[in-house]
Amino acid sequence: MIDKSSIELALEEYKQDFVPVLWESERYKWEAIKVFQDNWDVNATDFADMLERSFSGTYNLLLSASNFPAKMIVSFARSAPDDVRAMFVALFDESVDVIERIETFKEKASVLHEKYGNGARQHYQNENSISIYLWLRYPDKYYIFKLREIKNVATKLLSDYRFIQGHYEENLRNFYSLYDEICEYVSADKELINLFESQLTEDCYPDPKYKTLTVDVGFYISRYYLEEELAEALDNMDLSNVELYTKAEAEEENPDRRYWWLDANPRIWSFSKINVGERQSYSLRNENNNKRRIYQNFLDVKVGDMVIGYESQPVKQIVAICRITAEQNGEKIEFEKVENLTSPIDYATLKACPELEKMEFLVNPNGSLFKLTEDEYDFIMDLIRAENPIVKEKDVKKYSKEKFLNDVFMDEKKYDTLVAVLRNKKNIILQGAPGVGKTYAARRLAYSIMGEEDEERVQLVQFHQNYSYEDFIMGYKPTEDGGFELRSGVFYRFCQKASNLPDKDFFFIIDEINRGNMSKIFGELLMLIEKDYRGERMTLPYEGKSIQVPKNLYIIGMMNTADRSLAMIDYALRRRFSFIEMEPAFDSEGFRKYQESLNNETFDRLIDEVIELNKKIAEDKSLGKGFCIGHSYFCNWDECTKEKMQEVVDFDIIPTLEEYWFDEPDEVQKWSDILHGVVQ
Repeated sequence: MIDKSSIELALEEYKQDFVPVLWESERYKWEAIKVFQDNWDVNATDFADMLERSFSGTYNLLLSASNFPAKMIVSFARSAPDDVRAMFVALFDESVDVIERIETFKEKASVLHEKYGNGARQHYQNENSISIYLWLRYPDKYYIFKLREIKNVATKLLSDYRFIQGHYEENLRNFYSLYDEICEYVSADKELINLFESQLTEDCYPDPKYKTLTVDVGFYISRYYLEEELAEALDNMDLSNVELYTKAEAEEENPDRRYWWLDANPRIWSFSKINVGERQSYSLRNENNNKRRIYQNFLDVKVGDMVIGYESQPVKQIVAICRITAEQNGEKIEFEKVENLTSPIDYATLKACPELEKMEFLVNPNGSLFKLTEDEYDFIMDLIRAENPIVKEKDVKKYSKEKFLNDVFMDEKKYDTLVAVLRNKKNIILQGAPGVGKTYAARRLAYSIMGEEDEERVQLVQFHQNYSYEDFIMGYKPTEDGGFELRSGVFYRFCQKASNLPDKDFFFIIDEINRGNMSKIFGELLMLIEKDYRGERMTLPYEGKSIQVPKNLYIIGMMNTADRSLAMIDYALRRRFSFIEMEPAFDSEGFRKYQESLNNETFDRLIDEVIELNKKIAEDKSLGKGFCIGHSYFCNWDECTKEKMQEVVDFDIIPTLEEYWFDEPDEVQKWSDILHGVVQ
């Protein structure tokens, strides 16, 4: 709820400033909706061009010095128009919960960023930009979400709505409720409505539900509405019955908490080399025994204060969050690292933010420990959480060994061996012919060890001939302005993520592991992935950055043994993995139960013939058991029809045999006749 008196006071101020101060600079919001509505056509032949025209009136809403959501989504639409079209169709589907739609849009954007990002640091499709898309499409229902702005509004209106960095689902739901309340007051203010409607032109969306007017009121309250005036006006009010949410309530355990910025020179020491949970001391004097610059800051530090961990030239990024654990004792202070940032925040991003222009470090960066105001810390945390969201505890499906055995058709003894080898070695490769369910088994193996289907702790990538060290670990990528920027690779980021939760198991799954150049991709990780070197750090060839492979991270690779085009896996890497053979499971207890559940004689005869075919393949000296036909072609069928079986024979098995026996057409024809004789 918001306080009635505070919103009424704010609206009075807004009406006074609306025409002389606000309208000329903010009118573009209503014009932007009109432009979008006039151009939007989800069925447009050139979807990217239509999208670009639709966003042409949004100006700084979808473009800033460090944020390029419109440009990026249009770029994706040029590369994958049907994918982006489908994303917007799903986003605008009002039959689905809005939070689910926003989350799905972000996930799809991440996939496109991996494929078509062309070196862009991120995809910029966050809660703010996606809320703008919804507002443009349905301006009579939605508002613009901007966390920093909304937090200010909630505070100035004495609201009990809480907004916490990283808790985006809760923040979004509270945001819509808060602005719906504001909209009720706006709609009931006849003087304001008459004033607003008198300024509308034919280039503006008429805003019949006053949702965009509410957005503008929120912007005004956040940016211009003076707290001093509010405090003065409230002095004479009876607020005894108003329930206020204050900062003191949020931090009642530590109401005097302060905030700091600690600058590390990576040539001397690095936040990245400190493990999460590890404590580090920092002396009050430099190597020449002189007091450090801004010495008073070191004296003011208190236990529980929060610290933003920044690494200076050449890294120039926020890389960690820390907490003070011991105050100065005349010689040093002590802090604990509480979080790695999987996506660091660049100096250029911070420098471009007017909200930080008075920040002590940015005004004069000479020194090591700098003060942050509460607002500066909150703003920086908003930037951090936009790129490094908190993974909320959520309901996940439980997963067990029994479920694995039922799903994967593996006998219990082999499963126990598989888990034991993975636990001991840390790295395994599941090898076998296509269709034996390697990828399916790998993911479920991870679930069974975790005891739940937690996708946040499983990362799947697929190697290919152009996959590189820069994609996997770290490297320089081109930027939009023609320069280059150091970017973390997918494995580096996953290692950071795993190190933040050392008590949880994480699984990195690599499909087609032998399609990549192993030595080129893994580089110095050839040593670090070994069990005995887990947790040790190694300096990377980039700006003093380092990497460690945490002990709680397991690597599962998959290798296709039937692809003649692939070279043998590098020996140096081979000895660091244990290889597990995955074979067709037609004879397993699980598959037999599945087969019985289908209760289809034709299916039974087809399986019998495939088993005989596999015997022939295994006996063939030019092939062997690594080329056998896998069981997964026949799994997960809801119904068993002749049409379904014939599709598998015609489009999966026969083409495979034509490749195996390309120089023995009579053998291919023989088995083609046998299999077709069963299903026709």
